[in-house]
Amino acid sequence: MIQLLKMAFRDLGRNRRRSFLSALALGIGLALLLMMSATIRGEMSNALDTAIKLQSGHLQLRAQSYNEDKASLAWEDLVEKPDQIAAQVAALPQVKVATPRLYTSGIAGSSEESVGVRIVGIDPASAANEPIRSGMLSGDYLQADDHEGVLLGQTLADKLKVKAGQQVSLLVNTSNGEAAQQNFTVRGLYTTHTPGYDEVTIYMPLAKAQAISQTEGHASVIFVLLKNREDTQAVVTALQSNSQYQIKTWEQMNELVVSFESYANAMFAVLYLIILGITATVIVNTLVMSVFERTREIGILSSIGMRSSSIMAMFFAESAFLAMGGIVIGLGLGSLLVLYMARVGFHIGNYGATNSLMIGETIYASPNAGDFITLSVIAFIVSLLAALYPALLAARMDPVDALHGGKQA
Repeated sequence: MIQLLKMAFRDLGRNRRRSFLSALALGIGLALLLMMSATIRGEMSNALDTAIKLQSGHLQLRAQSYNEDKASLAWEDLVEKPDQIAAQVAALPQVKVATPRLYTSGIAGSSEESVGVRIVGIDPASAANEPIRSGMLSGDYLQADDHEGVLLGQTLADKLKVKAGQQVSLLVNTSNGEAAQQNFTVRGLYTTHTPGYDEVTIYMPLAKAQAISQTEGHASVIFVLLKNREDTQAVVTALQSNSQYQIKTWEQMNELVVSFESYANAMFAVLYLIILGITATVIVNTLVMSVFERTREIGILSSIGMRSSSIMAMFFAESAFLAMGGIVIGLGLGSLLVLYMARVGFHIGNYGATNSLMIGETIYASPNAGDFITLSVIAFIVSLLAALYPALLAARMDPVDALHGGKQA
C-alpha cells in the first residue's frame, strides 16, 4: 500500500503545474463555498437579532383581538394598565426587561416632503431602547415628560430634509378612527444601521403617543427581552396562566426569517454540490490526461501482474492527494475571506427592511467550524468520485494494446 501511495505521489509530480492548478481550482471553489455559507449564516443571524432587538422582542403580550398588520387603536384591541403588567412580567427571573409600547401609523411632513411613517411610543428610560440610545447621531435622546419631541432615523430625516432641532408635522391615527395633527421638534437623529427601518420609524415618549392617539392608559404590546433566548418556552408557560392576553414568541413573529434560513440552507446545499461538481471536472480532466500519457506504463504494470483493482486504487490515491492539496488551499483562502467578511463585511446600503425581514446596511459573515469540516469532507468525497471514470478507464485497458500505446478495451 505504501508503494502504491508513493507511485501516485510521484505521478502527480510529473506535471507539477497541472497538478497544482487542479488543486487550486478545487481550493478556490471550496473557499467560495466557505465564504457563502458563513455570509448567509451571518446575515440570517444578524437579521433575526436585529428584528428581536428593534421590533419583536423575544416575547410580546397582546390583547386577544390585536392585529399587528392593522395596528388597531381600539381600546378592546389594546393592553390595559400596561405598566402594571410589564412590572409583573419583569419580575420573572428569566426576563431581562419588559416595557409597554404603543404603535400607530401616520404621515410625517416638513416644508420639503411628506411620507408615511410608523410611530412608536416608548418608555425612554427602558433598557429595551438601548439600540436607539446607542445609535444617536445628533441631538438629544428623549425624556419621559417630553410632550413636543420625537426621534427620527437618519434615513427618514434625509428624506424629509430636516435636522435635529427643526420641526416636523405629524398626522396621527387615533382610537376613534380620526386623525390628530401636531408639530413636533426633532430632538435627535438615530441610526440602527438598518436603513429600511430607520426610514419609516419615529419614536416619541409613550405618554405623548397615548395622548395624541387618544389611548391613555393603554399600549399595543408588552415588549419583552429575555436574558437567554432558550428560556422562551419556560417564560411562555409561566405567563399562560393569564389567559386574558395572547403571547407571541420571537419564532412566531419572525417566521419569514426562520423559514427563509431553512430554505436558503437547502438551496445552497444544491449550489454547493454544483460548484464542487464543476471544480471536480478539473480533476477528472487531469486524471484522464494522465491515463493517456501513461498508457504504456499502465500496460507494463498490468503485464507484470498488477491487478486492475490496484491500478484503480492508484488513481484514487492521486485524486485523494489532489483533494488534500485543494482542501488545504481552500481552507487557507476561505479563512481569509470569512475573516474579512466577519470584520469588515460587505456594504449594501439601503437594501430595505420589512416587518418580518430586517436587512442591515452591511452584511457580515458568521464563521462556523462545522461548515469548515462539512464542506471539506464533501469536497474530498466529490474529488474521489471524480476519479472513478479515469480509474475505470485505466483499469480496463488491455495490456497488449496498452504496451503499444493503443486503444482501450
